[in-house]
Amino acid sequence: MSWYLRSIIDLVSRFLSPTTMHFPLHKVDKPLEHIHPENNNLPGLSNEQAAHGLVALVDHSEHHTDVSQGIHASTHTLFNIPWIHSLIPGIEKLAAEYHIGNFVALRGSKEQIFEAMPIYARIGMHLLFYGNEQIKVLHSQTVESLLKEQSIKEGKLYDSPDSTASIPSFVSTYSLDTSELLEPDVTKYKTFNEFFSRKLKPDARPVENADDPLAICSAADCRLTVYQTIDLAKQFWIKGREFTIPNLLGEDPSSEKSSVFDGASVAIFRLAPADYHRFHSPIDGTVADTDIVHIPGQYYTVNPQAVNEPGFDVFTANTRSVLYLTHAATGLPVAFVAIGALLVGSIGWTNGGEKGKAIKKGDELGYFAYGGSTVVAVFPKGVIEFDADLVANSVVPVETLVKVGNSLGKTPAKV
Repeated sequence: MSWYLRSIIDLVSRFLSPTTMHFPLHKVDKPLEHIHPENNNLPGLSNEQAAHGLVALVDHSEHHTDVSQGIHASTHTLFNIPWIHSLIPGIEKLAAEYHIGNFVALRGSKEQIFEAMPIYARIGMHLLFYGNEQIKVLHSQTVESLLKEQSIKEGKLYDSPDSTASIPSFVSTYSLDTSELLEPDVTKYKTFNEFFSRKLKPDARPVENADDPLAICSAADCRLTVYQTIDLAKQFWIKGREFTIPNLLGEDPSSEKSSVFDGASVAIFRLAPADYHRFHSPIDGTVADTDIVHIPGQYYTVNPQAVNEPGFDVFTANTRSVLYLTHAATGLPVAFVAIGALLVGSIGWTNGGEKGKAIKKGDELGYFAYGGSTVVAVFPKGVIEFDADLVANSVVPVETLVKVGNSLGKTPAKV
């Protein structure tokens, strides 16, 4: 049985927003979609039609301000959006037969929520799973070049002053709490991207165990998985054939830097579009006196279905930036990898860009512009012992909903 179906069997869910749904155990009436090249659930959709669909969704966001009726439409609302039905053949039938998205555990409870996948991510996944990233799909473009082009285009659209008109519908679609924002008046933001990388009030994300130098906290508002070893991460979550820590960091496997992370532990923080998109230090320490390493790459979706698919090396293929922090308690390096994704405009560094800067856990390091994305923190062996509840969820496997500053784990005193 797949982990998707096990998640359904284990869940007790509740309704939170238009992009989440709850299904009491005895009322689950359809399975979670398991995307796979051998099980094409959109048989009527050609790769060229999918490519046209993604382009049309991006273009639609330039001229229509209600994001829920276009780029952020979720599959359970598609029945009310006729233009998408005609644009993407088969999507209505798919929505009727499957729940398209994934389950997330609510920390501190036995409940899970179902988070619907935005339509743009589902179409991006269709292009990858039901074709090949090198195939020609539109105007002789490959899938990978199309995804990159549209990601850059969306970032530019949301850098435009006109894009502010989409902010209210985005707030409504994802039921965002504007009272926690440093600037709660959404009319004060000059672009959609400025709102997307919004800052919070200083007390909005208190850091647990802030005075304990051995405590380690969540780096982001996110859906989190943690693995004490890379082998466990590859067994339960990251199925890409090329995933290794050296590949993730862009390092030679025989280098000294790579050897520091032999047997490393990883925390994977996936940020959904609705999340606060600034990321923070998980440790007390300093920013290393070395340059941030920028690694060019693709713009694949970081949705769990893509990360869990053996045929796609999402984390090591996507564009990313690698920052090194020096952990105060052990003197060892911690790698902090910000990974771009489908329709992410850019990765920006704030405190993380200041070499030698002393930081406390919870201090801001940087931000993502528009899109959902992922941060991966890599800890040398023995630096962290993850909290037991996070470990238990991760081996189901199911992500856990956490906030910046929530406890991630602790450095064992013996280290």
